[in-house]
Amino acid sequence: MRIFLFALLYVMSSVFAGAQPIPDLGPEVEPPSAEDFSPMPEAPAEEGGKVVVEETDPADEKSRLDQLYADLAETDDPAVAERVTREIQMIWMHSGSDTVDILMSRAGKAIQAEDQALALDLLDVVVLLRPSYAEGWNRRATVHYMREDFGKSLVDIERTLALEPRHWGALSGLAIIQRRLGFDEDSLETFKRALKVNPGLENATKAIEDLEKEAEGTAA
Repeated sequence: MRIFLFALLYVMSSVFAGAQPIPDLGPEVEPPSAEDFSPMPEAPAEEGGKVVVEETDPADEKSRLDQLYADLAETDDPAVAERVTREIQMIWMHSGSDTVDILMSRAGKAIQAEDQALALDLLDVVVLLRPSYAEGWNRRATVHYMREDFGKSLVDIERTLALEPRHWGALSGLAIIQRRLGFDEDSLETFKRALKVNPGLENATKAIEDLEKEAEGTAA
């Protein structure tokens, strides 16, 4: 992964140096937007509103995550998949620091308000205070992507996946950038990795179908 990302960064620097335009995203792949972010995960109304993640031992949390990922990969029930997905995301958001949680909440609000500069300022502090917190790097990677700063986004994606290789959001982000830069085969494989972790990712499913059709057309 590290070798590929450095190679991708090198190609990107060559593209920018040559003033060559980066291909537009196809309509079948939707980049992140402000609507994708909430300050903290919300539970359905019938569950009483905002979810509070209880303090847990890191070893217990990892064990719980492993079980949740296994459940997500195996279930055929959309309701179960939704519940498990939400629980995983809540654990992702749990930094173990009240200060970092507040900063993440404020960063989420800044992203929703389309104040990306403020969001980056807050997330810079998050990764400084909690460099082992994968979601901090993932959130900052996404803001960099929204600002079309793909080089910085890739660096933060690498940090996210080093800490949590099963982070389907980071994998999807990497796949989108790979596709946007013309690395269709790598993009296809990355989308498949994301879908293996979370089979309910509709955008990944659609992107895989389109990339496979494009590959068949090229081969023909």
